Amino acid sequence: MGAQGRVIAVCTSAAKGEKKEPVPVALLERERGIAGDAHAGSDRQVSLLADESIEEIRRSGLEVTPGAFAENVVTAGLTLHTLPVGTRLEIGPTAVLEITQIGKECHDRCSIFEQVGMCVMPTQGVFARVVVGGRVRAGDAITVVHDE
Repeated sequence: MGAQGRVIAVCTSAAKGEKKEPVPVALLERERGIAGDAHAGSDRQVSLLADESIEEIRRSGLEVTPGAFAENVVTAGLTLHTLPVGTRLEIGPTAVLEITQIGKECHDRCSIFEQVGMCVMPTQGVFARVVVGGRVRAGDAITVVHDE
């Protein structure tokens, strides 16, 4: 087992490109993503962002809450964007994610950028596929189990 952090929030939305809202519990579906989330079934099944990255934005004076950058899972204690593609993460009691992408290209200023004024997802957002499904909620452990 490797480094360990915890889940601060799990967030979903019905449409792409909009702020996600925290939910009490979410179901991670194998090779699909979060049940009911707009990004389920896409190439970027689950998005993760470290609360430490969000804190950078807060220090600039902006009030941002979990889900503001359309991220599904907010974590604490892991520097997610420094983990290599292929890293596996155990999340919650049973789920396993595999990092497939670090950052993303933003072609236009999305509604998130317009609402918040800046975005950390292009450089610090992490995207993953669901290898093993399961339920996840705030307070769950998230552990690095495989990094190449």
